[in-house]
Amino acid sequence: MLKIGVIGCGAIGRDHIRRLNNLVPGCEVVACADFFEEAARKTAAQYQGLKAYATGEELIAAPEVDAVLIASSDPSHAGYVLEGLTHGKYVFCEKPLAQSAEDCEKIIAAEVAHGKRLVQVGFMRHYDRGYAEMKRIIDSGELGAPLMIHACHRNVSQPDGFQTEMGVTNVAIHELDICRWLLNDEYESGQVLKVRQSAESNKGYDNPQIVLLETKSGARIDVEVQVADAYGYDIQCQVVCEKGTLNLPDPYAVVKRSDAARSFPILTDWKDRFIEAYDIELTEWVHSLANGGPTGPSAWDGYAACVAADALNRSRGTGMFKKIEMIEKPALY
Repeated sequence: MLKIGVIGCGAIGRDHIRRLNNLVPGCEVVACADFFEEAARKTAAQYQGLKAYATGEELIAAPEVDAVLIASSDPSHAGYVLEGLTHGKYVFCEKPLAQSAEDCEKIIAAEVAHGKRLVQVGFMRHYDRGYAEMKRIIDSGELGAPLMIHACHRNVSQPDGFQTEMGVTNVAIHELDICRWLLNDEYESGQVLKVRQSAESNKGYDNPQIVLLETKSGARIDVEVQVADAYGYDIQCQVVCEKGTLNLPDPYAVVKRSDAARSFPILTDWKDRFIEAYDIELTEWVHSLANGGPTGPSAWDGYAACVAADALNRSRGTGMFKKIEMIEKPALY
């Protein structure tokens, strides 16, 4: 039985604790921690045998914890991952892996020093049935080479404190990951464009933004990033290949006909849109640890997305594409 400690008792952290304890076989959550100790204590009180720790570092060092799941605030990720590696423990880190390429490189170096993979990054879209089928068809070659990807990432709103750069590092980071995964290609260069601004954006950040990317093979990607669309959580992706196109299916919904109209609901909560993907993701993570180590998105994948995000944010306002340059890929990955 894999014993897991969860750092971060906010919405996603609590949801993962529920998922691990109630849905995922072969594991149990035995420890939790949060920057706000009261949040950890309240979470621990909901489950028998779940102990609240004062700090994430104490949780990582706890002898009863076999693996650590990090669902805390973005700035804390790199430090907790490195601490987990120091103790030689398996780490599942929600995106982003870190907020700078330099910190990602430290994580990669520490993992390589162990000589085996210990880290998995929470890019859950790899486990979404729609994206997985698109990937299968692309890899089969039946539609020829992929040429372009048109994608969009639309959210209803953002909390206070949201900044323009976070549209890339916190929102479009999923597209930066999933597009390289679909194409099996690394990025060559990228640029962010500011377009006509929505009236829904009145809190000081750019909305919408357009992300443009070119891969090493010459494929082109455009991503509309709209972080306050006022209507729903809407994820779209189309891959244009030599012999056809692939479109990501919308989530299943009943179509209603009434009042001379045909309609179906659009989700507003990202957790609902990818709820099955999260279930599959953590089930496969736990299963993989019982069989030698994580097989999902790696620290290298987290690094690649971070390097691309850094370059995109550097391009802002310059009117120029910026090179996306990475270190040599270690054999471990």
